[in-house]
Amino acid sequence: MSRSPSPVLSLSFGMETVGMDALIVRLFDAIDEAHMPWILAADNALRERFGEVLIDLVPSYTTLLVHYDVARLSLGEARQWVGEALQGLEPASTAAGREHRIPVWYDDSVGPELTRIAERLGVDVDEVVRRHTGRDYCAFALGFSPGYAFMGMIEESLATPRLKTPRQKVAAGSVGIAERQTAIYSMRSPGGWNILGRTAVELFDRDRDEISLFRPGDRVRFESISREAFIEQGGDTTPLEER
Repeated sequence: MSRSPSPVLSLSFGMETVGMDALIVRLFDAIDEAHMPWILAADNALRERFGEVLIDLVPSYTTLLVHYDVARLSLGEARQWVGEALQGLEPASTAAGREHRIPVWYDDSVGPELTRIAERLGVDVDEVVRRHTGRDYCAFALGFSPGYAFMGMIEESLATPRLKTPRQKVAAGSVGIAERQTAIYSMRSPGGWNILGRTAVELFDRDRDEISLFRPGDRVRFESISREAFIEQGGDTTPLEER
């Protein structure tokens, strides 16, 4: 897959009407970390063009959802504004994203799929941890639950399908992988990702100036820590419930 953004992006985006007050702007058809500078640039350009008429703007892997005030803007005008905003678009600097270091306790008791993945690969658990912590991940999009960031791309050898039967309860802070993505459960919820460990870092806090720790375009690096360090950071060592 090409890692270079298209130089004629401003001429090739598409739009889909998804409601009387919302448009989906499609820039790409496949997930690729190289697309993120374009997504961020489009996000900035659309926010500037729509201004106070904008109700919400949600960037994702390949698209942006533009939710606008239908009482102040018609569908035709909204489509025109999108075209104006993206005309001559240039990719944003990747330096704009923040960097995060997330300490994780990797252990079978809180990461039941850790050993299973190691056995599938024919390596020990330490090697799985080394591979998962061995690169930076891009936060592509937020969703599923408050503060939950979909990140990638993990090393291809670690790519693992979602569980056939999701767990009814996955603990907050659980770090998992699905296909070539990785994520942290921001709160206790059902989920079908393969869980490798747990972090004590809070991803969502209403008392913070920015309630979500991550933003699209941020860079995330996981770091392995001991059980003792995890407890010192306030981590919950309660074993993850089986499905």
